[in-house]
Amino acid sequence: MSELNRMTIAQARKGMAEGSFSSVELTQSCVNAMDARADLGAFITPTPDAALEAAAEADKKRAAGDQGPLLGIPLGIKDLFCTEGVQTTAASRILQGFRPTYESTVTSNLLRDGAVFLGKLNLDEFAMGSSNTTSYYGNVVNPWQSSEKPDMQLVPGGSSGGSASAVAARLCLGATGTDTGGSIRQPAAFCGITGLKPTYGRCSRWGVVAFASSLDQAGPMARSVEDCALMLGSMAGYDPMDTTSVDTAVPDYTAELGAGVKGLKIGIPREYRVDGMPEEIEKLWMETADRLRAEGAEIVDISLPHTHAALPAYYIVAPAEASSNLARYDGVRYGFRADAPEGLPEFASLEEMYATTRGEGFGQEVQRRIMIGAYVLSAGFYDAYYNKARQVRTLIAQDFASAFEQVDAILTPTTPSPAFGITEEPTGVEMYMNDVFTVPASMAGIPGISVPVGMSKAGLPLGVQVLGKPFEEVGLLRVAQAVETAADFTATPQLMA
Repeated sequence: MSELNRMTIAQARKGMAEGSFSSVELTQSCVNAMDARADLGAFITPTPDAALEAAAEADKKRAAGDQGPLLGIPLGIKDLFCTEGVQTTAASRILQGFRPTYESTVTSNLLRDGAVFLGKLNLDEFAMGSSNTTSYYGNVVNPWQSSEKPDMQLVPGGSSGGSASAVAARLCLGATGTDTGGSIRQPAAFCGITGLKPTYGRCSRWGVVAFASSLDQAGPMARSVEDCALMLGSMAGYDPMDTTSVDTAVPDYTAELGAGVKGLKIGIPREYRVDGMPEEIEKLWMETADRLRAEGAEIVDISLPHTHAALPAYYIVAPAEASSNLARYDGVRYGFRADAPEGLPEFASLEEMYATTRGEGFGQEVQRRIMIGAYVLSAGFYDAYYNKARQVRTLIAQDFASAFEQVDAILTPTTPSPAFGITEEPTGVEMYMNDVFTVPASMAGIPGISVPVGMSKAGLPLGVQVLGKPFEEVGLLRVAQAVETAADFTATPQLMA
């Protein structure tokens, strides 16, 4: 029973239903793996005792006839979701010690369906980053290793790097993530797992610490397309507490799995062939298209003409919204408050307390984005920057709407490179370029999923991205599973071999 943690969610559900093992045994296997790989830094707040208690309760419910969709399944929760009574930090010093008195809607839905929570997963601070190196609680390490530089620690991607690393290293069977500009899909590609960003409004944002409110969307991260479909079935749903939640039915996301792609039209956007993209990524992208063609799909060349403008527009819209959302952290009501200057009983003014608390409580990347956001929203630059970015966003959405009149789904690379070393981390604009393939879908609010399909020459996983029509995740998952089946990606991190 020691390797139960290596199962997929679908396999574990079947095994527990057949009585082959219990949730306690499954959860204990994950807890053992968490202890063994604490060096990855994937968890900020592990909760093994609570998890084992919840697993025991799940076993009792199963014995009484309960058949919850995720009953007894051990999951990790990104530390951006508020969890009642359990520290929620957003990986920031400024929320250190914050224990919510309420549960986010997404995690409430998972608990309703019987999931077992193993703890809170690390991330880039306030979800701002593409490498999981901005967390106040330390870097997360990718469990994969490069054959060319085996001694170098690799980034897991971000911001959901703790989620991706934990799933890839078999510390949990699945994890929640959030995606603002690629924060589920990019780390999924770097860690060789599957990550789904649903349509904006599909999963409630209530109780999720906000970064950019018009972009943030919760989604599942797991080791197969089927597992993501199972998790999304629990996570999704209308929530009157969230004004951006869309009141639409939650379908059976597994309904079309295995249906294949015969008769479907798959678009290949010419604008995603960017300068400097490694040949191995281009090759895998085209090989995936050829596999889908062989399965009966029609491959169609399409254009998304405003793709080049998506990244700069995103880095105006997202910081603008962040600067507004993060204004609530002032050291007054909850979380971290800076000490008064040495030798003084208190701050000279409220403004000094705010400034000192925010200066010590926020990391450099968060401060940078707050400053950019405040700048583009200022009176002299609002029209020149923020309004222009909103107009570009509309054009990007129109590009996708036009494309989906011709095709059923769109196939692109997920990232412009495999995972890079923590010591090789690019800075500034170079780092932001990691999101070049994922940001357009976020700006348009459409669903997207990253699926691992092959390996780089250095033995690192590479993924492709499938994009779908709004609120048509059922069809998206159908295409994604066809990609998964054709690729037959079975590699695991070297450290887990």
